[in-house]
Amino acid sequence: MISPGFPADMPLFTRALAQFGAEVYGIGDQPPAGLAPEVAGALTAYLPVADLWDEDATVETVAEWLDSRHEQVDRVECLWEPGVLLAAKLRTRLGLPGLTVDQAVAFRDKETMKQVLDAAGIRTPHHYRANTESEVREAAERIGYPLIVKPIDGAGSADTYTARTADELDPILAAIGHVPEVSVEEFIEGEEYTYDTICADGEILFENVAWYRPKPLVARLNPWISQTATCLADLDTPEISVGVELGRRVIEALGFESGFTHMEWFRTPEGEAVFGEIGARSPGGRLTHGMNLACDADLFTGWAEAICTGRISQQTTRRYNAALVFKRAVGAGTHITGIEGLDPILIEHGQHIPLIDMVAVGAPRRDWRKVVTGDGWMVVRHPDLTTTLQIADRLASEVRVVAE
Repeated sequence: MISPGFPADMPLFTRALAQFGAEVYGIGDQPPAGLAPEVAGALTAYLPVADLWDEDATVETVAEWLDSRHEQVDRVECLWEPGVLLAAKLRTRLGLPGLTVDQAVAFRDKETMKQVLDAAGIRTPHHYRANTESEVREAAERIGYPLIVKPIDGAGSADTYTARTADELDPILAAIGHVPEVSVEEFIEGEEYTYDTICADGEILFENVAWYRPKPLVARLNPWISQTATCLADLDTPEISVGVELGRRVIEALGFESGFTHMEWFRTPEGEAVFGEIGARSPGGRLTHGMNLACDADLFTGWAEAICTGRISQQTTRRYNAALVFKRAVGAGTHITGIEGLDPILIEHGQHIPLIDMVAVGAPRRDWRKVVTGDGWMVVRHPDLTTTLQIADRLASEVRVVAE
């Protein structure tokens, strides 16, 4: 298991593997003493490496370590975006099944990804690879405005910008000067969703669609916005089923076999489903927790069972809509001084708010640019979507985390 203790959900996946009876060998750049107790207790052994992202050196170090222990491993797993290619290289070195290097490149490199899907007849945004400022401008002329500029191998919406006119492109070029290679893409107007799966041996065992409100890029550029992501109970409505069908075609075209996937897609005002991007990993932003609450299931262990046995035995029927609401502190202070507006909502709707995890008063505020959960998050769940969204909107607009 690559990076078993980081990011935030990785300890839960690591522990789930051990609970399912797997012997888990961890590699990461955290010192052993820095591993949380639940991670350390789940690992059969742990190898700290000096530079996890020196992929070739890490592969050889791990191979030598396993040889010295006379250990034979069955799988290499990674649920963190930066380690997907490293995991594939380890599989190649050790002769193990799973995502190959070529397949991993198609999941990590946004241009390669879209070229594979274009060849399969899947609708993607018009796109070009660019390594220089002049190449970005040339791509912009071909695509037209509005457009998106994003890192080729990025995750989430980091270093991602929208330009609606040529004048807006200049400050973007200055902001992405540190990014070695970007994808310049057609801007798709419409609602943005996820399509998430757990697969085993090429079969989709579980699927989820979450609705972003507003789009992640809008939330990233406006620090006062409380982002919500709602795991939907009903995937069979015409508005959503087009994205589910799109996602299934993407999984097949990319040859994904076993594990978690996290895809983003758009539904245009005309009802067309357009691919965004996909990762061979679990979603971030606590979305797996939202899926669990939508199903009354544990998809951390569901993933572990799928990896180990090829099936998910627990019930995963979606019973609720589950809306995750992420809060960001307001004010100029460095520490949280209060949380306002929550009590009246709890009095009225507390039975539909099963999770509240806010930064404690007196604690330092978090950097919203680096932490998706911001200064706290809450979950609303209800079988009726309209009711779910109404309560979530109240949490988003009426609850204030204050730092003054």
